[in-house]
Amino acid sequence: MIIGKISENDKKIEFEADIHCINCGKQVPRGLKTGEKFSKTDKFKVELEEFMKNYLCGICRDKKRTKN
Repeated sequence: MIIGKISENDKKIEFEADIHCINCGKQVPRGLKTGEKFSKTDKFKVELEEFMKNYLCGICRDKKRTKN
């Protein structure tokens, strides 16, 4: 999964984060990618925190989508 921005000439970096679904608590795959330059910014940290606070696994996301 890609988080943030990867510029054309920027190097991609892979990192792992402990991510759990906010609805069922299921742990999801931890491999994430981002651009090397973007990973050193404060905006990246904020974006990653927001992502982790709002993440739904595929099953919960589908249930929410079909419910509406």
